[in-house]
Amino acid sequence: MRRLLPLFALLCCLPLQAGELLTYPRHSEGENPEAYVVELLRQALDKSGAGHRLQASDKPMPQSRAQLSLEQNDGHLQVMWTMTTREREQNLLPVRIPIYKGLIGWRVALVREEDRDWLASVRNLAQLKPMRIGQRADWPDTHILRSNGLQVITSQSYDSLFRMLDAGRFDLFPREVVVAHDEQQRASAAGLKLVVDSHIVLHYPSAFYFFTSRARADLAADLQRGLEAMIADGSFDRLFEQYHGEHLRKARLDQRQVIELQNPDLPEQTPFERSELWYRPSAPK
Repeated sequence: MRRLLPLFALLCCLPLQAGELLTYPRHSEGENPEAYVVELLRQALDKSGAGHRLQASDKPMPQSRAQLSLEQNDGHLQVMWTMTTREREQNLLPVRIPIYKGLIGWRVALVREEDRDWLASVRNLAQLKPMRIGQRADWPDTHILRSNGLQVITSQSYDSLFRMLDAGRFDLFPREVVVAHDEQQRASAAGLKLVVDSHIVLHYPSAFYFFTSRARADLAADLQRGLEAMIADGSFDRLFEQYHGEHLRKARLDQRQVIELQNPDLPEQTPFERSELWYRPSAPK
C-alpha cells in the first residue's frame, strides 16, 4: 500500500481533463502569415478549460484539402479557419465568431511598383472590370469576385501569386487589409517589386470562422466557450489590437474610395446583430 501512495499522489496532480492534440492546416512554408489566428486559437483553447493542445500539419495544405479532411473526419485535422460560405456551413461546423471582426472583407490591392498610381482614378466597380485580378483557386473570394463581373486569374499556390503579379500575369492582388503590408514586405525581401495601393478598398460583407467536423460538436463548443470568454474579459480585443492596430492605421480606410461588392455566398446566420464582434471603419470618403 505504501508503494502505491506516490503513484496516487501523482495521479491527483494530473489535470482532470487532459484534452487532445489538435492539428490545424499549415498555410505555407517558412514564416507563418497567420500568426494572429494561431495565437487566437491557442488562447481560446486555453480559456475553454478543455486542456487541448495545438500543432500545425507537417506540410502546407490547400483549403480544399483541409476542408475535405474535416468533412470526412479522417483524424488528420481537427480545426481549420476560412471565410464562411453557404456550402462550407452545410459541410462543416462553424464557430460563428468572426476572428478578423469582418475585416477579411476589406481588401486593399498589391500592385507592381510602376503601377502604384494606376488605381487613383477608379471610382466604381465598372472601372475595375477591365483589370485582371489574382486569387488562389480554392479561396471563396474567387467566386465572390467573379460573381461581381470581375476577371480573376487563379493559381493553386499562395506563394506563386506574388511572383505572378510581379511578372505581369495579372494586374492586382486584393489582400486582407490586416495582412497586406506584411505580405508586401515579405515580397520585397524576396526581390519582388510590389507595393500596396493607397487609393481604393474593395468591400464585401464576410466572416472568417474556425470550423470543425460536423461530428465534433464537442470541439466546436469548446472553441465557442473559449472565444466568448476572450470577448468577455477583453483579451480578444487586446490581441486584435496587438496584431492589427498598426496595420489599420497604416491602411487609412477612411481616405480610400470604397468599391462595394456583393457576397452571394454569405449565410443568413452571420451574426451581424452582435455589434461587439465587428470592426467598424470610419466613414469612407
